[in-house]
Amino acid sequence: MAEQTIRVQLSETKKEKPKSDQLIFGRAFTDHMFVMDYSDPLGWHNASIVPYQPLSIDPSAMVFHYGQSVFEGLKAFRTKDGDIQLFRPRKNFERLNLSNDRLCIPPVDEAFALKAIKKLVSIDKEWVPDAEGTSLYIRPFIISTEPYLGVAPASHYKFIVILSPVGAYYKEGINPIKIAVENHYVRTVKGGTGEAKTGGNYAASLKAQELVSKDGFAQVLWLDGVEKKYIEEVGSMNVFFKINGEVVTPELNGSILAGVTRDSVIELLRHWNIPVSERRISMEELREAYLDGTLEEAFGSGTAAVISPIGQLTWEGKDMVINEGKTGEISQKVYDTITGIQYGTSEDPFGWVEEVEAKTTVK
Repeated sequence: MAEQTIRVQLSETKKEKPKSDQLIFGRAFTDHMFVMDYSDPLGWHNASIVPYQPLSIDPSAMVFHYGQSVFEGLKAFRTKDGDIQLFRPRKNFERLNLSNDRLCIPPVDEAFALKAIKKLVSIDKEWVPDAEGTSLYIRPFIISTEPYLGVAPASHYKFIVILSPVGAYYKEGINPIKIAVENHYVRTVKGGTGEAKTGGNYAASLKAQELVSKDGFAQVLWLDGVEKKYIEEVGSMNVFFKINGEVVTPELNGSILAGVTRDSVIELLRHWNIPVSERRISMEELREAYLDGTLEEAFGSGTAAVISPIGQLTWEGKDMVINEGKTGEISQKVYDTITGIQYGTSEDPFGWVEEVEAKTTVK
């Protein structure tokens, strides 16, 4: 896509900002949003930052009927010096285009998308909270808008970015959560859309999540969709297990999302010379490790929660209490390091953070 300008229309009114200690994940939204259109043969065009507002979409828009949509999630953080920075945003847009390809959506210019997000965050910089553990969640997404009821890739799309000030994703925070292993329902299979970040994957997970939440579980751990034997991922997180001194995470097999935080955890562990492997791991292997005392730690990783220690796994009616239900040493170290890099309190030897230009000139 050729470089284009971003038209800016500032809101004439400002919303009341929620207090930092009252933030609920994904409930409040900032004053502005980014919108860009796609159509044949123009390509992506009409890039604009406008006041946050409802969308006007035809009832026959293909997204409502065939689910052609993708999204991403990343965050902006305010440092102790008042600067605003992003964490590995280029990885998010790289993954967005992989999702686009799987859903037959035209790719976006990754550099331009990053430029648009920086400008949007700069305009709404007052919404970036500064309390400990808070951030500005960034949600880019693309939907098919062509008014047509034929089953085919659409020829019209909208690329939208909205912003939301957030606190902790789980009410438990960094404290261990309870996870139920799902044996009945299937989220996705190799060859499906599991490695894409598309809404249908999450819709497919809701039933199992609804059922286990009644028993106090925070999330579902999904097994492979064919044999229902091998561990894949938690509903909103990738997953790691420390077994006999080695950290193991399920390998990317076509049905697991390649998490940005997952990649960061693996890089950190290798940087610390902690043994880490990406491979198939079955629930039977995990249960054996639990029974013989070599399952030392478990945690999930994701943009929303960063790191969530797993204090209990329940499979086939039996509870596995991991590390006495306490936060493990590696879980805590990874969490402290990643959040330290994100908030600018720790060294960033990997070049993961990108500064947002707080004094961007709005034209």
